[in-house]
Amino acid sequence: MGNRGMEDLIPLINKLQDAFSSIGQTCNLDLPQIAVVGGQSAGKSSVLENFVGRDFLPRGSGIVTRRPLILQLVNSKAEYAEFLHCKGRKFVDFDEVRLEIEAETDRITGSNKGISPIPINLRVYSPNVLNLTLIDLPGMTKVAVGDQPHDIEHQIKDMLMQFITKESCLILAVTPANTDLANSDALKIAKEVDPQGLRTIGVITKLDLMDEGTDARDILENKLLPLRRGYIGVVNRSQKDIDGKKDIRAALAAERKFFLSHPAYRHIAERMGTPHLQKTLNQQLTNHIRDTLPGLRSKLQSQLLSLEKEVEEYKNFRPDDPTRKTKALLQMVQQFGVDFEKCIEGSGDQVDTSNLSGGAKINRIFHERFPFELVKMEFDEKELRKEISYAIKNIHGVRTGLFTPDLAFEAIVKKQIIKLKEPCVKCIDLVIQELINTVRQCTNKLGSYPRLREETERIVTTYIRERDSKTKDQVLLLIDIELSYINTNHEDFIGFANAQQRTAANVTKKRVMPNQVIRRGWLTINISIMKGGSKDYWFVLTAESLSWYKDEEEKEKKYMLPLDNLKLRDVEKGFMSSKHVFAIFNTEQRNVYKDLRQIELACDTQEDVDSWKASFLRAGVYPEKDQPESEDAMNPGDTVSMDPQLERQVETIRNLVDSYIGIVNKSIRDLMPKTIMHLMINSAKDFIHSELLAYLYSAGDQGSLMEESAEQAQRRDEMLRMYHALKEALVLIGDISTTTISTPVPPPVDDTWIAKEPSPPPASRPASATAPPPSRPPAVRGPTPGAPPPLNPSPAFGVPPVPSRPGPGQTAYAGDPNSGAVPLVPSRPARVPPALPPGIPRRPPQVPSRPNHW
Repeated sequence: MGNRGMEDLIPLINKLQDAFSSIGQTCNLDLPQIAVVGGQSAGKSSVLENFVGRDFLPRGSGIVTRRPLILQLVNSKAEYAEFLHCKGRKFVDFDEVRLEIEAETDRITGSNKGISPIPINLRVYSPNVLNLTLIDLPGMTKVAVGDQPHDIEHQIKDMLMQFITKESCLILAVTPANTDLANSDALKIAKEVDPQGLRTIGVITKLDLMDEGTDARDILENKLLPLRRGYIGVVNRSQKDIDGKKDIRAALAAERKFFLSHPAYRHIAERMGTPHLQKTLNQQLTNHIRDTLPGLRSKLQSQLLSLEKEVEEYKNFRPDDPTRKTKALLQMVQQFGVDFEKCIEGSGDQVDTSNLSGGAKINRIFHERFPFELVKMEFDEKELRKEISYAIKNIHGVRTGLFTPDLAFEAIVKKQIIKLKEPCVKCIDLVIQELINTVRQCTNKLGSYPRLREETERIVTTYIRERDSKTKDQVLLLIDIELSYINTNHEDFIGFANAQQRTAANVTKKRVMPNQVIRRGWLTINISIMKGGSKDYWFVLTAESLSWYKDEEEKEKKYMLPLDNLKLRDVEKGFMSSKHVFAIFNTEQRNVYKDLRQIELACDTQEDVDSWKASFLRAGVYPEKDQPESEDAMNPGDTVSMDPQLERQVETIRNLVDSYIGIVNKSIRDLMPKTIMHLMINSAKDFIHSELLAYLYSAGDQGSLMEESAEQAQRRDEMLRMYHALKEALVLIGDISTTTISTPVPPPVDDTWIAKEPSPPPASRPASATAPPPSRPPAVRGPTPGAPPPLNPSPAFGVPPVPSRPGPGQTAYAGDPNSGAVPLVPSRPARVPPALPPGIPRRPPQVPSRPNHW
C-alpha cells in the first residue's frame, strides 16, 4: 500500500513539467527533503518507511542505521531500485534492497556497531512516488559501544547538521513515548537549526508500549510541551511483527484500531497515525508547490510580454501577401532612415552604454584625430629656419638685401599650406569608413530579408562613395583658396612690426595655467620583464608635467616627468600584445624614466591612443617629425654662419609664418567638419529619406527583395509556438493555484521549554515513593532558576507516566510558582504518603539535580 496523498500530487507535478517542457525549459520545483532525527531505536527508519509505503529499510534493536541513507524517489513507469555503488544493477525485490543496505553498511563500518558519515545513495523508481529526497540518519547516542569512537555523540550530531541545516529540509523529530520528552535530543537539535519551528514536526512513537494506566494525551494535544506544528502519534510494527513478515497494510489497520479503541486518543484519532503524517507531509509539499507558483508565473509572464510585440505582427501573417510585403518594405526603409539618423545625430532613447555610436566616433575624428594630424604636419624649427634663410638669399641673389623680402614670407607660407592637403584627405577617409560601418550596423535589422539588406547596403554605400570625391574636391578647393591670396591684413595677424619685436623664446606658447589638468586616465607602462614588467598606473597630464599614481585616489605618486623637450613617437604593436602603444622621448637624448631613453605607454584601443596624443598636443608635446635621409649630408654650418642682419630677417619671417599658419589652421579646423557634414553626412541622410526607396524599386522585383530567409521563417514559427505554449502554461498554473489547497503556517508557540543544554537523565532513581533519600536535600530537576515561566502551571496529576522508569514519578512539575523550573513530563502521578498529617501540601518527590557531563 503506497502513499495515497503523494500519488495524488504526481499528476500535478507532471502537468507542470509538461507545460515547461513545451517551451523548452525545466520546471525547477526543488521539492524539500525530509529527514528523520531522534535517539537510538526511536523508530526513525519505520516512520520513513511508512511514509514511502514500502518495506525496505533494516530494523532491529540497538544502533541499526549506522550510515546516512539518502533515498531519492524518482517518478517512473517501472518500479525498481538502484544503488550508487552498484551502478547498472536494478533491484526489483525490496528484500534484496534491505540486505544490500546492511551489507554496504558493514563494508564501511564493520559489523561491530561502527558508524560512518559516508552516505549510502539509493534511488527508488516507482510510478507511485514524487521526486523527493528522504534521509534516514543514525540515532543520537551518548555512550560509545563496540567499535564506535569515544566522541560518537559529536560525530553523529555533525552528521545530522550536514543535512538538517538546509532551509529546504523538513525535520521529523522522532521521540519514543516511553521516554521523557523534555530530554528529547531530537527536539533540541531541531530547535537549534529551526528556531521558528516552521519546518519541524514532532513524531511520538511507541505509544502502544507505555505503562498501563498512562498515556501521552497532553503531549499529543500540544498542551504540555508545545511545538508550532504540533505532534503526531504513530504506532510502528514491533520487531515480532517484522520478523513475522507483517505487511504495512495490516500494520496500518492495527494502528488505526489502536487509536480508535484507546480512551485517551479516541477523540484525536483522526489527527494521529501514519496516514495523517503522510497527509501532513504531503500538504507541506503542496504548500511548497504553491509557494513556487508565483515565481514561475512572473517568469512566464515576463517572457510572454517580451514576445507579445513581435508576435502581434505574426498573428495574421501570410508570407505571400503583396500588401504585407509593400507595407513591410516601407516600414523597414523608414526605420533604417530613423536608425541611421539616430546613430549620427545621437538620441536620448535606447542609448548604447557599451560602444560609441557612429556620430560619436566622427566627432572624435573632427576634434581629436584631425587636429593631431594637422600638428604632425607642423614644421621642424631647424628645417624651417634653413628654408627661410635659403629663400631670403635666393630672392636677393647676388645683392645684399637691406629689407626683409615679402616674397620669402609668401613662399614659405604657401609651402606650409600645401602640406595641409594630406591630413584633410585622411580625415575624409576616416569619416567615410565610419559612415559605412554605421550603414552596415543599421542594416542588421533587415536581416530577415537578406536580399533587401544587401541591396540597401550596396545603394547607400555607393552613394557615400560618390559624395567622397565631391567632398575631397571641395576641401582641396578650400586649400587652393587659401593659397590664392595671402591676407596679411587679417585681424589676428601679428604684422611686421610685432614680428620684429618677438624673440625666439616667444615661439613656444606661454603656458598660462601651468597647473591646469588636461587629462586623467589609466595607461600601461611597457617595461621588460627583467626590469619589473608592465604595470597599470593612473596618469595625470597637466600643462607642465606628466605624473602617474598607484590609483585614482592620486595619493601615492610614483613619478613626475616635466614636459620640456619631450616628443611623441609611434610604436608598432607587439606580436603577442593586444594593446596599442605610443612612446615619449627626450629630444636631447636624456633618460626619461629611470635608465630608459623613452617610455612606452599602452592603451586598449587605437581611439584611446589618438585621444591621448591630442591631449599631449594641447600640453605642447608634439609628435616626432620624419627626418629626410639627406639630413646628414647637409652642412650644419649653413644656419649658424648667418650674419646678424640675415638672422634678424629670418627671425622676423619665422614669426610671421608662425602667426599666419596658425590663422590658416584655425580656419581649416573650423571649415573641415562643416564641409564634411554638408556635402557628405547630411546629403546621405537626405538620400536615405527621399531617394532610397525609389532606388530599391528600380533594383529588382519587390517579391524577391522581400523574400524571407529560412532562419526568419523558422524563428517566426518558433516564436508563435513559444507564445501559445507560454499562454497554456500560465493557464495551467492558474488552475493549479485554484485547485490546490494550502494550509497556513500555525501561529508561533512558546517553545522555550526546549532547553539548549538539557541535563542528562540521572543514573539512579529513589526506590521508594514516600520521600527523597535523607542524605540528599530535595531539589528541583531541570534548568537553573531564571528560566522562562512554565507553560502549563497546573499540577502534574494525570500526566502520563513513563513506563521505563522503575520508580514512581519523581519529575512532576508541582506547579510551584516560585520554583522557576521548566515543566517536564512526570514518570507517574504523584502519590501522597499516608503518614503525612493534614495541611502539608501535596507535592511529588523531587530528584536531586546533577551536573552536566559532556
